[in-house]
Amino acid sequence: MSKVAIAVASEPVRAAVRHATELLVANRGTAMDGLTDHDAVRDEAAFLRRRTLDDLAGVLAGWERNATTNGMQVHRARDAASAVRLVLDIAHDHHARLVVKGKSMASEEIHLNEALDAGGIEVVETDLGEFIIQLAHETPSHIIVPAIHKSRFDVADLFSADSGDAIAPVVAVQAAYARQRLRAAFLAADIGITGVNFAVADTGSICLVENEGNGRMCSSLPRVHIAIMGMERIVRDWAELDVMLSVLARSATGQALSVYTNIISGPRRPGEIDGPEAVHVIVLDNGRSNLLGTDYQEALACIRCGACLNACPVYRHIGGHAYGSVYSGPIGAVLTPLLHPDDHDAAQLAHASTLCGACTDVCPVRIPLHDLLLRLRQRTAPGRAWRLWSRLWSSPSGYRISVRAARVMGRAGRVVNRVGWARAWTRDRALPRMDRR
Repeated sequence: MSKVAIAVASEPVRAAVRHATELLVANRGTAMDGLTDHDAVRDEAAFLRRRTLDDLAGVLAGWERNATTNGMQVHRARDAASAVRLVLDIAHDHHARLVVKGKSMASEEIHLNEALDAGGIEVVETDLGEFIIQLAHETPSHIIVPAIHKSRFDVADLFSADSGDAIAPVVAVQAAYARQRLRAAFLAADIGITGVNFAVADTGSICLVENEGNGRMCSSLPRVHIAIMGMERIVRDWAELDVMLSVLARSATGQALSVYTNIISGPRRPGEIDGPEAVHVIVLDNGRSNLLGTDYQEALACIRCGACLNACPVYRHIGGHAYGSVYSGPIGAVLTPLLHPDDHDAAQLAHASTLCGACTDVCPVRIPLHDLLLRLRQRTAPGRAWRLWSRLWSSPSGYRISVRAARVMGRAGRVVNRVGWARAWTRDRALPRMDRR
């Protein structure tokens, strides 16, 4: 049975995803209405992201100079293997035995946890959703809500197995257990690993946005902080960061601002009482530079808010695991085949869409997701079929001929629907009747 079929057959998962995404969509609408002119803000965010991508190498170089001056150690990782190797080298240099991790999709992208486990280093996920997923031995089902598909009863079973005692299916009780369980890890950890929401080129800083405070713990309590940053996650200055933050939380969770916005500009300085002794930032390429200057460059404008997942009718029915990739939903269906062009399964993700345009409508930086999905479909479609369709619909007479043919097929639907590819296509679809006009 396919991953999609399994997801569709699981009513509890579908119900959990549907409930959560509907709530997030409603919260987003209310939060966006709180801006005086949210369309203008989104236009500004879209312009700024594209301007940065047009000069990404220059902006990154300026940030790296300033970050190095601040005392950060900056590393460039060409691919996932390079990034993993850098993390392992840093961990071994500091004789690390325990790592605490804040939420980081980039670390999921490079499968970092598996590599650390294989290297004999214990990893504890400290974001509550990621902690739940780690105990379940699963991957995140959503970009910002990793355990979106889990109910409090599922969590109670996982926490009870972890603790050895019964943990009630009460959210407050479960949060108290997680708090107690993770506090010991924060205090004992040798290294903290986080992602990066944005880097600020003007000052060489990095910005971490979160709601639980665990990111702040991971970046300040351990002796060493490693931040893994997708190379495109950068802004020029504080004014640009202000615009991005104004749409990020609103699009993600419906908040005007996340609870914690952490700005890190280097390791602990003389006289400071907290902070790590060393800060390493790993700038991850992993296929991103191949998109610069292409028709798909706009996909790199993504700020990982997850709004497109919440709005997508396909994602809301099947959840994230059915996509079989780190990034799910519309942005995942675009990014995954672009970052992994040789992966046949990834190439099929663009077809997991209705092309309704809901994802484009809600994107805070106006990425034309449905256009990008259509282009990706064209890459995998049989060339002759597309050329024939293009030629037919390029002229009025060809268009009329194809419509007449569709009308005839509609009248003969019962026969057509039993033939070859039409049988699979019409299994979940009804061929509409074509009006005479």
